[in-house]
Parts: sequence; C-alpha cells; structure tokens
Amino acid sequence: MLKTSRIQFREMVPEDWKAIHRYASQEIVSQFQPWGPNHEKESITYVNEVINDANRNPRERYAFAIVEKQSNLLIGAGELQITSFSNRVGEIGYVLHPDYWGKGFATEAGELLLKLGFEDLQLHRIFATCDPRNKASEKVLKKLDMTLEGIIRESILLKDRWRDSMLFSLLEHEWTDKKGLK
Repeated sequence: MLKTSRIQFREMVPEDWKAIHRYASQEIVSQFQPWGPNHEKESITYVNEVINDANRNPRERYAFAIVEKQSNLLIGAGELQITSFSNRVGEIGYVLHPDYWGKGFATEAGELLLKLGFEDLQLHRIFATCDPRNKASEKVLKKLDMTLEGIIRESILLKDRWRDSMLFSLLEHEWTDKKGLK
C-alpha cells in the first residue's frame, strides 16, 4: 500500500464521488484546469471512469483516493497515467480539497506517485504539467526535485482561452540517486 505517516492511497469506490464533489465543484479548485467546476453528474462519471480504468489490462491509469489517515477522510486524488509503455513514460497529477492546501499533502502525494512509477512500474521518465499561474503546484513540483524543462505554449483549452503549461520531469536515475537506491 502506498502511504506516508499522514496519507494513504486507496482505490476509489463508487461512493467516493460525494467527497470528490466537495472539492471538484469549487471554482477555486478547477481555476487552472480544463474541467470543472463539476456538477454532481461529472463527479460521478469521473469516479466511475477511474474504477473502470483500474480494471483494464494492461493498466494505464493509476488514480487513487488520497485519504488523510488521522481523520480517515478522502481529501483529494492522485494520478499516474502511463503515456508510453515502450518508452516507460508516465505523467502525474494531484488535486486536493482547499482545506488541505499549503500543508505538504500534495508533496507527499507526489512522492507516492513517483515511488509507484519508478519503483513499482519501472518507469524511466515521469513528467507533470501545471499552469504557469498556479504557483502552489509549481512549488510542489520543485519540492519533488522535478526539473523544469520549459513552457508548452497554448497546450490546453481552458474554458474560453488557451493555456500554456509548464513542463517538469524526473528521470529514473535521478530518482534512484535521490533515494540512494541501487
């Protein structure tokens, strides 16, 4: 099981849509995303897609509920998507309820996603993107020791306009060096 002293990942279950909807329905949570704020139907659809994707073989999408251990509450979601099996590449992402912002939970979730990717799935490269205006997410990616590779210009249609994306990555040997593995 993927966990730290404060959080753990678990597979999503159908009733998780309610906890996910509590944050996914908020404008502030989706302000830098091409989705949201969600209506109930969209949150239900998201959870159902995650559950269906977990049962695919080979599994490409590892999306987990982030549970705060002390309260046992679902506080967000963390995801690793394998974008290329042949090149061993994955992309990570995370989202948290605003009550848990600025407390290190996103960094812990990112560490667990990197661990899953490099140690369990044997990926070579893991990347993440964020809106250049999303300074909190940029800070998390830097805390994860991911390297800023550059800006992908107008890569996502964000509601009614195009959004640039900052591209960060970490390589397998950088992870093993950082963790003192091998």
